[in-house]
Amino acid sequence: MVRPAAKVNIVKKRTKPFTRVQSDRFNRVGESWRRPRGIDSATRRRFKGTRPHPKIGFGSNKKSRFLLPDGFRKYTIQNKKDLEGLVMLNRTYAVEIAHTIGAKKRVVLVERAKQLGLKVVNPDARVRSVEN
Repeated sequence: MVRPAAKVNIVKKRTKPFTRVQSDRFNRVGESWRRPRGIDSATRRRFKGTRPHPKIGFGSNKKSRFLLPDGFRKYTIQNKKDLEGLVMLNRTYAVEIAHTIGAKKRVVLVERAKQLGLKVVNPDARVRSVEN
């Protein structure tokens, strides 16, 4: 089993998502964040008691940003050539096979990744076991 080169503690400054203004009032307004733009908007003007805005201060630590819980960074691959580039970085990056790749090619890529000592995040996706 491949292990990451260095285990860094992942600290999230905020895990709760930012919600859109008035998404709690109307069903037609979704919860996913949109920047408030009205000229009289109290939220845009950041009055006391309004909901928080995403700001640069909420960003994660550079060392732990984009890290998976197991300590690897994710890298999406589409073919064998993409795999070969990660040979020296097998303790930094974990491979994710793109969702557009079919089952036959996926089996080949998983096998090659195992030979190179790379961790595959989604090795079982689309691959069905054959019953004898």
